[in-house]
Amino acid sequence: MYSFSPKLKSTSIILLVVGLVLFGIGFFLNNGISEERIKDMMHAVHSAGHDAPTHSSEMIGPQDEASHLEHAAMQVHNSPLASIHFVAVFFFGVSCAVLFFYCIQHAAHAGWPIIITRVMEAIASYIPYGGAILVIIMLLNIFHQGHLFHWMDPDLTDPNSAHFDVILFEKKRFLNIPFYAIRTLIYVIGASFFAWKLKAQSKKVDDTKSLIEYQFLYRWAVGYIAFFGFASAAWAWDWLMSIDPHWYSTMYIWYSMVSCLSSGIAVIILLSVYLKKNGFLPQFNDNHLHDLGVFLFATSMLWTYTWFAQFMLYWYANVPEEVNYFFGRFQHYGVTFLPMLIINFLLPLLVLVSSSIKRNYKVVTIMAVVVILGHLLDYFNMVMPGTVGPYWNTPEVLLLIVGAVLFVVGLFIFTVMSALSKLKLIPTGNPYLHESEIYEYPF
Repeated sequence: MYSFSPKLKSTSIILLVVGLVLFGIGFFLNNGISEERIKDMMHAVHSAGHDAPTHSSEMIGPQDEASHLEHAAMQVHNSPLASIHFVAVFFFGVSCAVLFFYCIQHAAHAGWPIIITRVMEAIASYIPYGGAILVIIMLLNIFHQGHLFHWMDPDLTDPNSAHFDVILFEKKRFLNIPFYAIRTLIYVIGASFFAWKLKAQSKKVDDTKSLIEYQFLYRWAVGYIAFFGFASAAWAWDWLMSIDPHWYSTMYIWYSMVSCLSSGIAVIILLSVYLKKNGFLPQFNDNHLHDLGVFLFATSMLWTYTWFAQFMLYWYANVPEEVNYFFGRFQHYGVTFLPMLIINFLLPLLVLVSSSIKRNYKVVTIMAVVVILGHLLDYFNMVMPGTVGPYWNTPEVLLLIVGAVLFVVGLFIFTVMSALSKLKLIPTGNPYLHESEIYEYPF
């Protein structure tokens, strides 16, 4: 039985509090930015020759100085909500992807990962808390306390408005506030239900050691796989791709999901190694670490494939309204956009390609941290250009981002470790436990 160490508990609470304080300072500083400063920032961007749009809305409606200034002000004041949004979506996605990985193992009747079953269940315990943050963000947006989603402006679908957007008018059957709210609640409540049900059923298998109960666990796992397949695609449309509603990609849903899956495997590695090193999970050995390292390597390569396939197809077609998505990122996010390929592709490729290195606890742990940071940067690149535009490299935004990351990481650690302390680490009722305990990678 794991007990949540006072030191780690204090660390998570400190991260939470420091994150809140930094975010609060950033929020008040951002709120105090004057119109004159926004005008100076806008002119500085344009005078540098960086005029590629970061959002399709910049090409629709009036193009006078006052309209540009209004748009710039909205982007600047989007910073607080955008900062917490990309972090919240990322960690919610990571916890859901871990539950997906857990269900795949049960559906495949895989024996090797049974030792880390409780680790995955604990990570999935974050789902309702992360979902609650996303519901709050949704409410702020639909009541127009935030402007992350351009399509929520009613003027855009009003044919009599000067800002009328015919593309959004055609899309309003899907992109409308009531349906968006319903979908968000379905994602959050559905994922939270499956997290609770699968944990409860797993405990029942332990208590009864019944193969019938294990069969029910298998069925619920298959059910979540189906749910996750549809929901992860739909929330990528809603929470990420609809930020720029003119632009779309058929690869986007897989690209964003694999980013979370790779990060989820990295979190499993970190938590499993932590338990191993502190004597709580001695059954976890080099062979389990090796297989997790294989999945970390494989998902990193899969992410690269989906990212490059999406980028290459748009770049080759060179359709103006499609490539603007990338031009804006090249101009305004040059230090974060393409360099993330070094973190998310090149480092995993060079370090983890060797089979023997995947048994090295220190190297695999460091790479797990690198992958998590790299994919968090990926989500930053998904959200910030379309919401904050070129106005992201300011002290206020830095405070907001650091504060949001520390707050959510602190909440994540506290939630996961608290849940883990209430679970029996070894699932003694699982019929594949012995196979996991004696598992040895054959090569």
